Amino acid sequence: MSTAPTALLAGLIDDAAVFPPGNAPLDIAVARHRGHRTSAYAALIGPLLVPASDVELLVEEARSRDSGALEVSLIARPGVDPSVVVSAIERLSSESSLTAAGAELAWFPGWRNLPVDRLPLTLEVPRGAHRDRALEDIRAGVDEGGHVVQAKFRTGATPTWAWPDEAELAAFIHDCARLGVPFKLTGGLHHAVRAEHDGEPQHGLLNVLLAVHSAAHDGALVAVEALLAQRDPHLLADAVESLDDADVTRLRSLFTAYGCCEVTDPIGELETFGLLDLDPNEENPS
Repeated sequence: MSTAPTALLAGLIDDAAVFPPGNAPLDIAVARHRGHRTSAYAALIGPLLVPASDVELLVEEARSRDSGALEVSLIARPGVDPSVVVSAIERLSSESSLTAAGAELAWFPGWRNLPVDRLPLTLEVPRGAHRDRALEDIRAGVDEGGHVVQAKFRTGATPTWAWPDEAELAAFIHDCARLGVPFKLTGGLHHAVRAEHDGEPQHGLLNVLLAVHSAAHDGALVAVEALLAQRDPHLLADAVESLDDADVTRLRSLFTAYGCCEVTDPIGELETFGLLDLDPNEENPS
């Protein structure tokens, strides 16, 4: 694999600056996002993630800056009424400076009835009794072809969501690969390698990439779990660098993106491990 940003990392990191633990004010997040989009690592950055409930603030900010088009994904966390997303999409449709790249909300049985005109949907999968039902339902939506839809799973802890360990995350990845369900992840993936940070466990981006690769090639669940638990950065970096074009295409057809509140954190580590070769004349991650 080339050491330049390739298809493996292209558009992988969605900018979740306004969400915890970053909690950046919207105007700051928009300004920083515009900087990311013109940086040496711009090819790695996906859309800015914005709460659907903040759509009016977003419109006001975009108009006040008048700095060109901005691509955003509208987010409604579990417990938010889906109608908030629909209203936000309608609001953005009249704004030439704002483009909705997609919408993210909690899975619910009636999601197919949302009037979203084929806007890509990301449906957060719950834990517990409805988890398998949600994945099967999303798989059916993928197969039907009437919607552009994928699953979403939370990899970081929140006050109401305990950190998912290697076994739980491996099971999700393995099931998505088995069912052919594309997915994105959110929360906690700030670093390249599995470790404890500030006393809290965090999954690693390189671990996830290799776990998805294994699952996509019919790897056993125990192998997927072991890759998520691996803590040797050199072993992980070497394995990622050895992926060929076919591996990358298959991997990214499943693992489409993940949200990160400070996108330069993983990018800086990827560069340290020799997986990126950024132009020194451009702005570099810090």
